[in-house]
Amino acid sequence: MKWLTPIVTLCFSLTFLTLANSTAKTDSPRVIEITASKFAFEPNEITVKRGEEVMLILHSKDADHGLAIEDLGVRAEAKKGAATNIKLNPLTDGTFGGKCAHFCGAGHGSMVFTVHVVD
Repeated sequence: MKWLTPIVTLCFSLTFLTLANSTAKTDSPRVIEITASKFAFEPNEITVKRGEEVMLILHSKDADHGLAIEDLGVRAEAKKGAATNIKLNPLTDGTFGGKCAHFCGAGHGSMVFTVHVVD
């Protein structure tokens, strides 16, 4: 009978730890990778949930590029061959337009980006 109490305690502890780990909220934001190259973003359109914390990783392939989404407070630049992280946590539903924030050549004006924020 002396061995029963430690085994029951151990089983209870393991069950509790398993439940605590399975219901723990992850603090990591969703990551969306975006590649900028002459003269487009890939992808050029994303959808996120209102209040969702998102990490955009902007990769620049062939020149210095940027991403500006004024209505969401985003303005960032990525050097050629490098990447930059952009935190995004939109609090308003809607469709928000963005563009390249660094002049990159004759087709610069066609580099547009769209963020859809949904409930």
